[in-house]
Amino acid sequence: MSPAAEIVVLLGGRLAVDFANAPSYPGAPFNDLSWEEFIGFLEAAGIVSSERSDQLLALPETDPRSAHGLLTRAINLRDALREIFTALVRHEPIAPEWTKPINDVLRITEGHDELTQVDGRWKLQFVARETGLDWLLAAVARSAAEIALEGEGAKVRVCANPACGLFFCDKSRTHKRRWCSMSVCGNRNKVASFARRRFPPAASAARA
Repeated sequence: MSPAAEIVVLLGGRLAVDFANAPSYPGAPFNDLSWEEFIGFLEAAGIVSSERSDQLLALPETDPRSAHGLLTRAINLRDALREIFTALVRHEPIAPEWTKPINDVLRITEGHDELTQVDGRWKLQFVARETGLDWLLAAVARSAAEIALEGEGAKVRVCANPACGLFFCDKSRTHKRRWCSMSVCGNRNKVASFARRRFPPAASAARA
């Protein structure tokens, strides 16, 4: 796995949700998406192999126009997904204009479902037609369309850490998951809650 893929954190539970989070990490939201981060995501998500990832990383030098065009479409798709998932979290309707980047990708990328074995288990995976570069976004767009169709049934949530903002699909038994990552944002909340109980504001002010 390439260094760019090794640092990708996939915790959304659905491909489109993971892409909406890119390139953020638990507790550290970011809006910029570099070519290296984009390719790293594709590799970490299993859309491309490490060998294909290495080839794509060189594309800005060999074909800068194509690389720029694809990255622009990727960012537009990611930003639209953030709008859609925010609406789902707030129980608000999805605006038609947010679906355009999804449909633009679906319209030009044909593909098929294929049974593949992952970690000893069978799953139905969408395989896009490899023509041009837009196929790299096909699986993300398909995942996004499925979530949009499910609506609130997809149980898209946003991390309870106000400094985070990452999305996730709540697959917990009670559907009461609050944190994108219990080990990061959840643990930070525990530490902060303990500090407030141990050192309440009044006591801290008195010591000052």
